[in-house]
Parts: sequence; C-alpha cells; structure tokens
Amino acid sequence: MHDEFLCHVTAYGVCGGRRIGVPLGTYRAPTLALALWWLRDRASWMAERLDPRPEAEHFPPSSLVPVADTVPDVPAALRDWCGDVVRQELVADELAAGRLVRIAMSDETTEYELLAESVDALRMQRTLPALVVPVA
Repeated sequence: MHDEFLCHVTAYGVCGGRRIGVPLGTYRAPTLALALWWLRDRASWMAERLDPRPEAEHFPPSSLVPVADTVPDVPAALRDWCGDVVRQELVADELAAGRLVRIAMSDETTEYELLAESVDALRMQRTLPALVVPVA
C-alpha cells in the first residue's frame, strides 16, 4: 500500500501557438482517502467556476449566457466524475497499486487535468536507474 500521494490540477491551452499549462493547485496527500477527497474537491471547484449558478449575486444580470449544445460540457463531466462511486474506486485501486492516475477533460479551448501519483512509486522510479548498472 502506498501511503503518500502527490496531486496536481492543471489547465492547458494554446497561447501564441504554444501549448501552455497553468497550475491550478497541488496537494501532497498523507493518505489515499485525502488524495481522493482533494481530487473530487478540485474537480467540483473547477466545475463551479466554469459553470456557476446564474442566480449567484456576484454576476450582473444577463452576464452569463448558455453555450451551444455542441460544446463539450466539462463542468457536467467533472460533476459526474465526482459523483461516480465506481470510478472513484477504480482511481483508488490504481493509486493504491502505485500507478499514475490522470483524469482529463477538454472543451474547445482548454484541457483540464487532474493528476495523482504515489510518492513511494516516484521514489522507486528514481532509484531504479541507479540499481541497474552495466558491468563491463
């Protein structure tokens, strides 16, 4: 069982013809449960900012408009992921096995990425090249 996890949230877009990543948060989770909680919290946080409630008082009237049905609904996909117990269990199993987990969703302009990995697995990957030394 892996005990500590690095979690990252990043948004990627194109600026000046180059793909640019904008970090939206990083968390070093001391437990698997906290890693999953943080990923769900950040996914929910992004969904709320991408698709806020129109009745929220800090938006002037008519400042939010619906988008076409053909536009990918990233906020809905993020909310669905947060509420899907089966997918949460799959993520937990992958992380517990020491594998990198990447959840990515895109709309027309931006890719949103949730990433988590075991600190133990990272340490083991760093030491493997040192352990494999060719003998002349």
